[in-house]
Amino acid sequence: MRGADMAIAVTGLGATTPLGGDVASTWAAMLAGESGVRTIDDPWAATSPVRIAARLKVEPTTVLDRVAARRMDRCQQVAVVAAREAWRDAGAPDVAPERLAVVIGTGTGGALTMLAQDDVLEASGARRVSPHTVPMLMANGPAAHVSIDLGARAGAHTPVSACASGAEAIAWGMDLIRLGRADVVVAGGAEACVHALPLAGFAQARAHSTRNDEPGAASRPFDVGRDGLVIGEGACVVILERAESAAARGTRPYARLAGAGVTSDAFHITAGHHEGQVRAMRAALADAGLAPQDVAHVHAHATSTPKGDLVEAQSIAEAVGVHPVVTATKSMTGHLFGAAGALGAMAAILAVRDGVVPATRNLDEIDPEVKLDVVTGRPRRGPVPAALTNAFGFGGHNASLVFTRAEA
Repeated sequence: MRGADMAIAVTGLGATTPLGGDVASTWAAMLAGESGVRTIDDPWAATSPVRIAARLKVEPTTVLDRVAARRMDRCQQVAVVAAREAWRDAGAPDVAPERLAVVIGTGTGGALTMLAQDDVLEASGARRVSPHTVPMLMANGPAAHVSIDLGARAGAHTPVSACASGAEAIAWGMDLIRLGRADVVVAGGAEACVHALPLAGFAQARAHSTRNDEPGAASRPFDVGRDGLVIGEGACVVILERAESAAARGTRPYARLAGAGVTSDAFHITAGHHEGQVRAMRAALADAGLAPQDVAHVHAHATSTPKGDLVEAQSIAEAVGVHPVVTATKSMTGHLFGAAGALGAMAAILAVRDGVVPATRNLDEIDPEVKLDVVTGRPRRGPVPAALTNAFGFGGHNASLVFTRAEA
């Protein structure tokens, strides 16, 4: 079977985030309403306009071989950590290498390597630059390392769509299976660029929170006092395969990836556009064969920016309605940029499986213009037969995914 009627199962999950070094600890922290945002203690932060970030809870070098890790950018390290967990979680599917594909999105790729090696070049000259610089800085590095690690030979792809990259990677993975180009796909996103330069850039654009003295309260999606995003780092990966194949090997999926919608605004390089977001959500629902009233939960992109959250709230209300239970986990993890869409997908998948939606942290007073049922205080429990998750990125990239119960 090929095409949109093929059922796609999510059989494995992997993550390393500011809340935990794996999926279980990250999900538990989300349900507990914890914050991964901390004060940056690097010397350079003393003079930075931004002195907070959501850094990893567990350093990847503690779980990777030290020699191998030194030849990887941090973005590549987190991708491998998450992919290995997801692969184990899926039971290491017995698939021919030529039928196994990888799609790992990223926003900046190996930017930390580029910045660090430029410092070396300026200070010590060309002969001191690492010979591993190019493979460490290239944007396709996370996908390449994961494909090498798992022996995937059906293609290693890298969507670079800013904050929509991780969700778009999952949509690509679904397409590869539907088109018959792969039987199993390792898909997700990775990002690691907590550095003085992007922080300064966001500060100059007045897009980053200024709450340096209260990091845990800085990311506050939909709150009337929100003042900007908080940069984060990490990776999240899902394993996708045909539902019939998963059933044949006795694996019970977390959920089904029922549909995806990917659009572009062609509007503005940084400002989100209501129309493009609505089209992405409607396309995902149409692909899934669902009506708006079938959606019980929406995981919002909601980065905690004054304009962005309001535009998305209006888009959700128009495309899906005001009935779904809504949450925004960036209130806890910060914004993982290229990995954000994949992490949002993970949260939606687990909400479908467990019948529980995490509360949005720091939502003390909802913006009166946000006409949505946003979860606050404590998690909301109840059946979640279908969930939609959004990821929107600079450049006008929009990606929406729909997940349904495994038995649906």
